[in-house]
Amino acid sequence: MISLTYDLHIHSCLSPCGDDDMTPANIAGMCAIKGLDVVALTDHNSSKNCPAFLAAAEEYGLLAIPGMEINTSEEVHAVCLFPTLEAAMDFDAYVYARLVKFPNKEEIFGKQQIYDADDQVCGTEPNLLINATEISFEGLWELVRSFKGVMFPAHIDKTANSLIANLGFIPADRKFVTAEVKDLKNLHRLRRTEPYLDGCRIISNSDAHYLEYINEPELTIQVEERSAAAVVDALAREV
Repeated sequence: MISLTYDLHIHSCLSPCGDDDMTPANIAGMCAIKGLDVVALTDHNSSKNCPAFLAAAEEYGLLAIPGMEINTSEEVHAVCLFPTLEAAMDFDAYVYARLVKFPNKEEIFGKQQIYDADDQVCGTEPNLLINATEISFEGLWELVRSFKGVMFPAHIDKTANSLIANLGFIPADRKFVTAEVKDLKNLHRLRRTEPYLDGCRIISNSDAHYLEYINEPELTIQVEERSAAAVVDALAREV
């Protein structure tokens, strides 16, 4: 087993709430400067900047994982990661077909910019990506696994758009084995009320929307090899 420093929840300028400086190449460059080993791009309900991000990360020698932060029909946020770009883009198409369509208003929500491998804008997403999808949290684990990926609930200690805040509890039919906590100081309190977390792998990511908020190389994940598939497997493995 090897240890990799990580940040597995980062937004680019494709997310309307992402800063314009969060281009795929800028994110990869900042992750390299900070000395992270493995990073994931997880825009709201979209993986369309992952091709450019993976290309940029390769230039910097970073291990990059294509992903998405899905917004379920219950408005619960969950991070979905995939071992290959092909799997991520297949999931992207599946989710987009089930996104509640509402035109984005840039002056209100922000730009939704798609970048190419040269870190140039090559398109924009017309529909608001922070909307809910028609996909329920119930069954999300199995759905993502059918695309060879892994899912974990995002920032479960937040008071909005989190599994515990929106549903009020962790469902009895839960299947996830990894959970994300924004602030690890909240973990003891969460475990008192949600004992299921005692058997979960707990990770903490930046959920960065600005370059300066990307994780420092302080937390590690144990994997069998340095590959996207190994990271996905590790997050899907029972503790």
